[in-house]
Amino acid sequence: MKKWLLIAVMALIFILTACSSTEDSTDTSKGASTDKDTITYESENGPIEVPANPKRVIVMGSFAGNVMALDVPLVGVDSWSMDNPRYAEYLEDTTVVSDADLEQVLALEPDLIIGLSNMQNIDQLQEIAPTVTFTYGNLDYLTQHIEIGKLLNKEQEATAWVEDFQARAQAAGEEIRATIGEDSTVSVVENFEDQLYVFGDNWARGTEILYQEMKLKMPEKVTELALGPGYYTISPEALPDFAGDYLIISKSEITGESFQETETYKNIPAVKNGNVFEANAKEFFFNDPISLEYQLEFFQQSFLGE
Repeated sequence: MKKWLLIAVMALIFILTACSSTEDSTDTSKGASTDKDTITYESENGPIEVPANPKRVIVMGSFAGNVMALDVPLVGVDSWSMDNPRYAEYLEDTTVVSDADLEQVLALEPDLIIGLSNMQNIDQLQEIAPTVTFTYGNLDYLTQHIEIGKLLNKEQEATAWVEDFQARAQAAGEEIRATIGEDSTVSVVENFEDQLYVFGDNWARGTEILYQEMKLKMPEKVTELALGPGYYTISPEALPDFAGDYLIISKSEITGESFQETETYKNIPAVKNGNVFEANAKEFFFNDPISLEYQLEFFQQSFLGE
């Protein structure tokens, strides 16, 4: 009897040990699997396997702010992104990279690279890590954020932000129109490398907020020449023809403000009436959530004093 009982106890111990070993093995397997999980992203150029939870992302183009807004770690960005004061707190341990310096990209050991479709060395970058490119302007600015959310396996978070932002921007637009008048016009101008540019409704600089969400009006000349291509180059002498009742100036420190010292500029009605709002161009270059949140705040403060 005792012998039988001893055998039964030993058998039970064996079974429990085996089960425990199997569970440990399964847990280990699941952990390893999670580290290597990928998703298939439908890119402009077809399906591509990318990490389900990327940890070392490089962005070369206009989308660094989209990635940062979704709390995905960046190890490298382009110089334009690094110069944006709004990004500084997110990029303390991030390196400036270039599509021309493949060795530098390789050294950062990225697990995902995101860029524009016209960047250099895409084939070589693809050998370093999965590389996904977007053609600027193919998607509207909010759909672009959702698309990057899909790429980063965070579509739900991206969509939630888009819906909330649209609601807030449109509500602010109603207040602004009620304050300045439904028929008042607004222009967005930027000075860069001795040129002046006026913008349509989809070339960042806050234009998507002003025209698409807030439904503010453009001057006729802006609609005619800048709406289609996104921007239009003008001379300082032509600025009065493009200036609205309100003028947003995205100022570049690189080229100064000489156009603002001319009599032509000083005699523009928006200037005479004190309806000029100046922004730092580096903070207005992009249309990602971090930039858009700042731009919305800027417009509410400028137009409403909030």
